[in-house]
Amino acid sequence: MDPKEKRTRGRPRQHDSPSSGNSVQTVDRAANILKLVSKADGQSLTEIAEAATLPASTTYRLLTTLQSHRMVEFDEQRQLWYVGLETFRMGSAYLRRRKLAEHGRAVMRTLQIETGETANLAVNDDEGVVFVTQVETHQPIRAFFRPGTRGDYHSSGIGKAIMAYFDDKKVDIIAARDLPKYTDFTLTDLAALKSDLEATRARGWSIDNEERHLGMRCVAVPIFNEYSEPIGGISVSGPSVRITPEQDSLFGPMVRDAAQEITDLSGGRWPE
Repeated sequence: MDPKEKRTRGRPRQHDSPSSGNSVQTVDRAANILKLVSKADGQSLTEIAEAATLPASTTYRLLTTLQSHRMVEFDEQRQLWYVGLETFRMGSAYLRRRKLAEHGRAVMRTLQIETGETANLAVNDDEGVVFVTQVETHQPIRAFFRPGTRGDYHSSGIGKAIMAYFDDKKVDIIAARDLPKYTDFTLTDLAALKSDLEATRARGWSIDNEERHLGMRCVAVPIFNEYSEPIGGISVSGPSVRITPEQDSLFGPMVRDAAQEITDLSGGRWPE
């Protein structure tokens, strides 16, 4: 047999040249390599290239690109490739969202019935909070957050509830970014924001007092993981004519109980 016929490829050789490739093909190949790396505890370049049916040079370029995003790691001593920290973080984020959404849905329905207002659940990431699910009220005027909607830490009830349990250094880092002013009530001053976070810890829930949308108020409490770190939050939101300051002391403990229940159901630990 001719040595050149020994290697079998999934695509013609000419497809391996950079000029003939396209972005969809590149993403597909990179995703496939990432899956291959994740299936074993350390693989050599040769092993990955053979499993991917790609030339070693192409495989190496894809691996180093993934490495630059910390999605794979290379052990110089053993000359092996491993799944990277960023891949772990992405997987953890998916599991966190899925777990909280699954355990939180029934609790949210109960909270919505008890308060008569919309219940929301969001998780936090580096940039702020992401709303995962919502149980809407039947009232004609209500808050609405499409799943996937993002909110700033400083101008959302859940965001501030989570921030209240960050250390000062992390709060300072967040505040050092641009803090958009959405309404006259948005807290864009660091001292005022820290004072609000201190009040949140003292009473056990945060309040979004028309800080993102005029005419809308929110009461929120964080949800914690097994290390008592805030990983998300639950809230009730609605028009300020219904969720008045007088309602805060009624809704606050109800939302807190709901947050504590979701924390327990998802294997978290409520801070002492």
